[in-house]
Amino acid sequence: MIKFTILLRRHENIIHEDFVWYHKNNHAPLFASLAEVKENVRRYVQCYSLDVTMPGLPAPQYDGITELWFDEVESIGKVFNAKPYLELIRPDEEKFLDLHGCGFIISIENPVI
Repeated sequence: MIKFTILLRRHENIIHEDFVWYHKNNHAPLFASLAEVKENVRRYVQCYSLDVTMPGLPAPQYDGITELWFDEVESIGKVFNAKPYLELIRPDEEKFLDLHGCGFIISIENPVI
Protein backbone atom coordinates (compact mmCIF):
# COMPACT_ATOMS: atom_id res chain seq x y z
CA MET A 1 0.00 0.00 0.00
CA ILE A 2 1.30 3.44 -0.98
CA LYS A 3 0.66 6.42 1.29
CA PHE A 4 0.51 9.99 0.00
CA THR A 5 0.93 12.46 2.86
CA ILE A 6 0.24 16.14 2.20
CA LEU A 7 1.44 18.69 4.78
CA LEU A 8 -1.11 21.48 4.74
CA ARG A 9 -0.50 25.17 5.32
CA ARG A 10 -3.58 27.38 5.40
CA HIS A 11 -4.00 30.49 3.30
CA GLU A 12 -2.71 33.50 5.26
CA ASN A 13 -6.11 35.22 5.28
CA ILE A 14 -7.83 32.31 7.06
CA ILE A 15 -7.61 31.51 10.76
CA HIS A 16 -6.84 27.93 11.79
CA GLU A 17 -10.37 27.15 13.02
CA ASP A 18 -11.93 28.29 9.72
CA PHE A 19 -9.34 26.28 7.80
CA VAL A 20 -10.25 23.12 9.76
CA TRP A 21 -13.99 23.70 9.31
CA TYR A 22 -13.68 24.28 5.55
CA HIS A 23 -11.36 21.33 5.01
CA LYS A 24 -13.70 18.97 6.89
CA ASN A 25 -17.06 20.22 5.71
CA ASN A 26 -16.50 21.54 2.17
CA HIS A 27 -13.30 20.20 0.70
CA ALA A 28 -13.43 16.60 1.93
CA PRO A 29 -16.93 15.84 0.57
CA LEU A 30 -16.08 17.57 -2.71
CA PHE A 31 -12.85 15.58 -3.13
CA ALA A 32 -14.50 12.30 -2.09
CA SER A 33 -17.27 12.82 -4.66
CA LEU A 34 -14.95 12.40 -7.66
CA ALA A 35 -15.17 9.11 -9.55
CA GLU A 36 -11.36 8.97 -9.73
CA VAL A 37 -11.14 9.22 -5.95
CA LYS A 38 -13.76 6.49 -5.46
CA GLU A 39 -11.87 4.24 -7.88
CA ASN A 40 -8.32 4.79 -6.61
CA VAL A 41 -8.21 6.06 -3.01
CA ARG A 42 -8.34 3.22 -0.47
CA ARG A 43 -8.35 5.41 2.65
CA TYR A 44 -8.55 9.16 3.32
CA VAL A 45 -7.70 10.68 6.73
CA GLN A 46 -7.49 14.32 7.80
CA CYS A 47 -5.38 15.42 10.78
CA TYR A 48 -5.18 18.90 12.33
CA SER A 49 -2.46 20.53 14.39
CA LEU A 50 -3.14 21.49 17.98
CA ASP A 51 -1.92 24.71 19.55
CA VAL A 52 0.71 22.91 21.61
CA THR A 53 4.40 23.68 21.96
CA MET A 54 7.05 21.18 22.95
CA PRO A 55 10.18 22.22 24.89
CA GLY A 56 13.16 22.49 22.57
CA LEU A 57 11.12 22.11 19.38
CA PRO A 58 10.01 24.82 16.94
CA ALA A 59 6.36 25.83 16.67
CA PRO A 60 4.30 23.74 14.24
CA GLN A 61 4.79 24.78 10.62
CA TYR A 62 1.66 23.14 9.22
CA ASP A 63 -2.03 23.40 10.00
CA GLY A 64 -2.87 19.83 9.11
CA ILE A 65 -2.15 16.68 7.20
CA THR A 66 -4.06 14.79 4.55
CA GLU A 67 -3.26 11.10 4.30
CA LEU A 68 -4.33 9.12 1.24
CA TRP A 69 -3.69 5.43 0.59
CA PHE A 70 -3.39 3.90 -2.88
CA ASP A 71 -2.70 0.41 -4.23
CA GLU A 72 0.13 1.68 -6.44
CA VAL A 73 2.04 4.89 -7.16
CA GLU A 74 0.41 5.25 -10.60
CA SER A 75 -3.00 5.59 -8.94
CA ILE A 76 -1.93 8.93 -7.43
CA GLY A 77 -1.61 10.41 -10.93
CA LYS A 78 -4.99 8.96 -11.89
CA VAL A 79 -6.53 11.19 -9.21
CA PHE A 80 -4.37 14.32 -9.25
CA ASN A 81 -4.00 14.57 -13.04
CA ALA A 82 -7.68 13.88 -13.74
CA LYS A 83 -9.63 16.66 -15.46
CA PRO A 84 -12.30 16.80 -12.69
CA TYR A 85 -9.60 17.22 -10.04
CA LEU A 86 -7.87 19.99 -11.97
CA GLU A 87 -11.10 21.82 -12.82
CA LEU A 88 -13.01 21.40 -9.55
CA ILE A 89 -10.71 20.48 -6.66
CA ARG A 90 -7.63 22.56 -7.45
CA PRO A 91 -9.62 25.85 -7.52
CA ASP A 92 -11.23 24.84 -4.23
CA GLU A 93 -7.79 24.22 -2.68
CA GLU A 94 -6.74 27.72 -3.66
CA LYS A 95 -9.55 29.11 -1.49
CA PHE A 96 -8.08 27.85 1.80
CA LEU A 97 -4.55 26.50 1.21
CA ASP A 98 -1.19 28.17 0.70
CA LEU A 99 -0.36 25.71 -2.09
CA HIS A 100 3.29 26.81 -2.31
CA GLY A 101 3.66 26.38 1.46
CA CYS A 102 2.38 22.81 1.49
CA GLY A 103 4.64 19.78 1.29
CA PHE A 104 4.19 16.11 0.53
CA ILE A 105 5.78 12.71 0.73
CA ILE A 106 4.92 9.46 -1.04
CA SER A 107 5.87 6.53 1.15
CA ILE A 108 5.46 2.96 2.26
CA GLU A 109 4.56 2.49 5.92
CA ASN A 110 6.64 0.42 8.32
CA PRO A 111 4.41 -0.23 11.37
CA VAL A 112 6.53 -0.49 14.51
CA ILE A 113 4.01 -0.58 17.35
